Amino acid sequence: MKKTILLSVLLIASPIFAAKNLAEETKRMNESASVLTEIMDAKDQSIPQDLLENAHCVGIVPNLKRIGLIVGAKYGKGVLSCRTSDGHGWSAPSVIRIEGGNIGLQIGAGETDVVFVVMNAKGEDQLMKDKFTVGVDVTGMAGPVGRSAEAKTDALLRAEIVSYSRSHGLFAGVTLDGATLRPDSEDNRDLYGREITQKEILRGEVARPAGFDRLLATLNRYSPRKSG
Repeated sequence: MKKTILLSVLLIASPIFAAKNLAEETKRMNESASVLTEIMDAKDQSIPQDLLENAHCVGIVPNLKRIGLIVGAKYGKGVLSCRTSDGHGWSAPSVIRIEGGNIGLQIGAGETDVVFVVMNAKGEDQLMKDKFTVGVDVTGMAGPVGRSAEAKTDALLRAEIVSYSRSHGLFAGVTLDGATLRPDSEDNRDLYGREITQKEILRGEVARPAGFDRLLATLNRYSPRKSG
């Protein structure tokens, strides 16, 4: 009898939890769209346009948590999308986790928006793994700032990931060295309704969810196609 009651409760609760999680993921995607829009509309304090046009993938982590002065005590969830195979448009989003790393120079507890741009095929290939660490598995560097800033230096051409942070209105290039990135398998399962790998999502093997519409429009607005 107890097992029957428990099973009934789980069957009733599962759709409720799924709907709640989907709402949370849609909120996260909309927050990511807002972060990218506000950064790009700042013009002189934005990501260079030619850097975005050469991007293989873009990741946005709104409200990454920083906990006091504890080394490595940083954690956040965000979304990641890669170019479609023909270079036009963007893949469905994957929910990602980012943990640790030297993200930003601010002291004390607080929140930071993080944006990172994957610049080449090697960096994109690392995203298909269960986990990778910037500075170990891929080369990372602080990104240049300014809509028209030159983003074709030798260092940038060699880096797999360039990254930025924004906190209290301050926007700057930062290095993610030491930060670990991995897909959030549970959230992706809730978002797509089944067990799914990050590779399936980013390689365009799954339909884009409806909650991605705003972020997709934002990515297409600022970087509709890959240069070359």
